[in-house]
Amino acid sequence: MAKKANDIKEHAIEENQMEDMAARCPYCSGKHKDRDEKEKKDLMNRLKRIEGQVRGVEGMLEDDAYCTDILVQVSAITSALNSFNKVLLANHMKSCVADNIRQGNDEIIDELVVTLQKLMK
Repeated sequence: MAKKANDIKEHAIEENQMEDMAARCPYCSGKHKDRDEKEKKDLMNRLKRIEGQVRGVEGMLEDDAYCTDILVQVSAITSALNSFNKVLLANHMKSCVADNIRQGNDEIIDELVVTLQKLMK
């Protein structure tokens, strides 16, 4: 009985946390994904490299670098972000989407379609 009460309490806490997240970010779904350390480390490393590239462009702008030089660097940042999205999308499909389909939640397919439409704008 204590385990069930504890599970209910944990579920209520999770719901409150999701509501807080949704309130802070109106574009977030409020869902949560536990990533293994390897996946998280890879994604974080990619983002840190992109962040460094953005800082580099900021420095180029401050130093009055030539327009086309900046444009080439921005193109590299765009490619890095696209690569990040590809990795994240593949992980999402292999884990979240596949798990939901196995559990009979076909609504995940509609969510994936909407996500892909947003990515392909």
